[in-house]
Amino acid sequence: MPPERRSCDIGVLGAGSEGLALAAHLASLGESVHLHTRRPGRIRAIARARAIRARGLLQGSFPLAAVGDDLREVTRRCRVLFVATVTTAYRSVAAALAPHLEPGHLVVLFSGKLCGSAEFGHALAGCGAARVDVVETDALFAARAWEDQGVVVHGKKKWNLFTGIDRATTERHGQRLRRLFPGLEPARGQVQRGLTDFGAVAHATIALANISRIDRAEELLFYREGLSERTVVLMERVEQEFQRVGEAYDAPVPSMVELLDRYYGCEGGSLLEAMRSVHVYRDITAPRSLNHRFLREDVASTLVPLTQLAERAAVPTPMTDALVSLFSALGGEDYRRTGRTLARLGWDGLSYDEIRGALSR
Repeated sequence: MPPERRSCDIGVLGAGSEGLALAAHLASLGESVHLHTRRPGRIRAIARARAIRARGLLQGSFPLAAVGDDLREVTRRCRVLFVATVTTAYRSVAAALAPHLEPGHLVVLFSGKLCGSAEFGHALAGCGAARVDVVETDALFAARAWEDQGVVVHGKKKWNLFTGIDRATTERHGQRLRRLFPGLEPARGQVQRGLTDFGAVAHATIALANISRIDRAEELLFYREGLSERTVVLMERVEQEFQRVGEAYDAPVPSMVELLDRYYGCEGGSLLEAMRSVHVYRDITAPRSLNHRFLREDVASTLVPLTQLAERAAVPTPMTDALVSLFSALGGEDYRRTGRTLARLGWDGLSYDEIRGALSR
């Protein structure tokens, strides 16, 4: 099937908040959406009605073609597969998908983090999967599941980047992705896409600044109450390290203020003022545990590969290194071993120049 032809069916793998928002968005565009979840019992009302109810930015009841846990059937029916699971599950998702993929399938990682398409593609190859295109973008919705019947969409990013494993893949699927998400633009490559991520800078640093309150499961407005003029310095230092690593790999990374403005629009000259002006963030509460999904994802799938790419490029990243060490200790998990290492990208034996060459294809 020509890559730019409209697919009759789209599979969404994952029924967490982001997966539900994505499925509702695609259904609102008239797409035939198959929602896959390993635990259908968690979304009984959605499965029973075969529809997602949405509130907030997206409102209505949106029909689904199917809801279930049969991965083989979803893969058979859908040529486009959005992976909206946590990034730390990518290798297991790739292993489960591998036997069912055929040439012509397109896998879209809906929150790739740093070099997600490289990790997913390497995992597929290791499982002997058919060669398929893998593309990644960021999670585009700020959303929360609404019991078992739908999703509350607080906001949607107006702009973001996407990329494939190589330039040809990026170009092949650009028209299709921009039709579904008009604000998407092609990145220079995986490093620029992965480091252009406000959450990867913000989540771990804000959590560190509020470690006791989160550990006690106190009520806290994460973005509005979680930062002060002094604690925002942590974010600015991490931001600088992201930008220096980006420069080393020919991947310009915008400032966090510029990124917030592109995402949602913001006001004020400082990062703190900009964050406090973003309406989407006003009512978002802090996680109730340091073992929260987005902390694990950002540390394991962005901060770990960033530090390893930085080491190859001889770029110092002391703040990011410290965050990896601290959250490894707090979480009881050695993220430098279990996270997205260069070995999991297939680049373990490569030099800095060789990695740059792999990224520039």
